[in-house]
Amino acid sequence: MKSIIQNEKTCLFCGQQNFIEEHHCFGGANRKLSEKYGLKVYLCHWCHNEAPNGVHFNSKRMRLVRQIGQRAFEEKHSHEEFMRIFGANYL
Repeated sequence: MKSIIQNEKTCLFCGQQNFIEEHHCFGGANRKLSEKYGLKVYLCHWCHNEAPNGVHFNSKRMRLVRQIGQRAFEEKHSHEEFMRIFGANYL
């Protein structure tokens, strides 16, 4: 599914339009659920996978992406449904 968070393939953090990669807001066991509900953002390679500011290295940025994903989900569904499906509250 397409992202329900961003329409444009532009880095969420720096606005760059080159070297764009998809990042699932909730990875690991929840990656398929992120895909199912469109809970993914677009990030340039550096904001995605490079230290120290890439989301895979920066816990503050990772938490922000999860908060954005939860808010987007709860705009279409309920908080209770988010908790039932994802099992954690990031807000």
